Amino acid sequence: MASARTTGTTVRPTGARPHHPQPGAARPARARDWAEIQERMLVPLYEAVHDRLEVGPATSVLGLGCRSGLALLLAAGRGAQVTGQEPRDELRELAHGRRLRVCAGARPTAAVPRSAHSLVTVFEQLPGCAEPGAVVVEAARLTFPGGHVVLAAWGPPERCQSAPVLDVARRRAGRTTARDPFELSTPGTLEDLLAPAGLRPAGSGRVSCPFAYADLDSAVRGLLSTGLFEAAEEFSGASLVAKELEEALQPYLCADGSVRMENVFRYLIAERPR
Repeated sequence: MASARTTGTTVRPTGARPHHPQPGAARPARARDWAEIQERMLVPLYEAVHDRLEVGPATSVLGLGCRSGLALLLAAGRGAQVTGQEPRDELRELAHGRRLRVCAGARPTAAVPRSAHSLVTVFEQLPGCAEPGAVVVEAARLTFPGGHVVLAAWGPPERCQSAPVLDVARRRAGRTTARDPFELSTPGTLEDLLAPAGLRPAGSGRVSCPFAYADLDSAVRGLLSTGLFEAAEEFSGASLVAKELEEALQPYLCADGSVRMENVFRYLIAERPR
């Protein structure tokens, strides 16, 4: 994948420290960092799934935990009817700015709406999720019989250069409820979520998703925008987490000041039986 956009960006010397506000005050800024820096890193994953399932005018797509909605925007560009659910107000507002129909979410006990979809995607929600099984049950509930659910997770940690960087989140979270983002990367773990939701496997794939940033500051901001470091920031403080992130990123700092990490993501396609 191409490097992150560099227009108007000044490469900051390695030793300088960016300003990182506290998590609560930073939420709107973190949402913008996701939309402007981090989200594009997953475009190869989105496009691979859309190609595999031939997303087009006949497809009705729901993105669960769609964040600022880039995956939905790409599906809409193929002619699909798209909608999303995103609980965070600041991310939902950015999706609305892209003219996407995104709501805060529905109660799990509600009846299946008439607007059930032929494809429900869960691209960003599962890594670090406290109850991935409940998310998959909800995705199945919102899918037409004969429709598909797509789940995505990080690939094997040994294939992801971001793994030691993400380990900062685990080390600095203390004894909190923070979860390992690679928890669903173990072979068969995603598949184990299907049967309780009434789904059956219908294919899978791996996609290369390099994380490429214009500079170290952009890399830190982009990674913090994923939400994976929130427990660490609350436990250890935002400044310490940002400092350790910068240190962990040093092996991936290029001569021109940019940062690049090679990563693999995995997707699993499931079908809701008719």
